[in-house]
Amino acid sequence: MFNRVIMLGNLTRDCELRYLPSGGAVCTTGLATNRKFKKQDGSQGEEVCFVDITFFGRTAEIANQYLSKGKKVLVEGRLKLDQWNDQSGAKRSKHSITVETLQMIDTKSDGNTSYGESNEQGYKNNPSSRANVSEQSGHDIPVIDINDDEIPF
Repeated sequence: MFNRVIMLGNLTRDCELRYLPSGGAVCTTGLATNRKFKKQDGSQGEEVCFVDITFFGRTAEIANQYLSKGKKVLVEGRLKLDQWNDQSGAKRSKHSITVETLQMIDTKSDGNTSYGESNEQGYKNNPSSRANVSEQSGHDIPVIDINDDEIPF
């Protein structure tokens, strides 16, 4: 079976970091994405999707250190169904994402930064995050200041 989710959105709350009895880090927060569309009457509509996300290990510690409410991130991971009984005994459920890869989209210092299942330097070895691969090899990459409104897509 294949279970892969990729979402780009803004964090809905600050990260909450805790440690398991085994010493592993767990960080939880929420992600909001939106979709704009044209309604049948020609007016503009918008749909917002909220989903909880969970980071583990070193990625959880990095997320807690660098991320806060409103930051734009790209996450890749697995969709998970959480089920529990509420205080009245009713069965409840929600979907959440267990994050395997994190890219910080709007960091000011060096552009996109990627963290996740990684090599020994702590960076995801991913062609889409060339900045990190180049930093590891010692090449300087110029920082280009582009406003999001200038990008045509």
